[in-house]
Amino acid sequence: MEQNKATKSYREGLINRLRVSEELQLEHLSAALEDDMPDVFLLALRDVVEARGLARFAEEADLNREHLYRILSKDGNPKLDSFFKILKALGFSLSLKKAA
Repeated sequence: MEQNKATKSYREGLINRLRVSEELQLEHLSAALEDDMPDVFLLALRDVVEARGLARFAEEADLNREHLYRILSKDGNPKLDSFFKILKALGFSLSLKKAA
């Protein structure tokens, strides 16, 4: 499916903004977690990894580049160990709190 120009420009702009700020990356992921939809968080995770550079990031996360691409794809479903490798390579951690 081909993206229209406006969508492509938005995505390119988002990736460029995420490249500049680790704090913005963290905010992007945190906002996606609040959505309560795993697909939204997976998309946000893919955005952040893409902003960091997929090939270089795969090496930092100790994951095969093709495997990383596959688990972050639209139909991806990362195993918990892969998820934690990704978070560790991002320099982020996951914490839980009691739901309201």
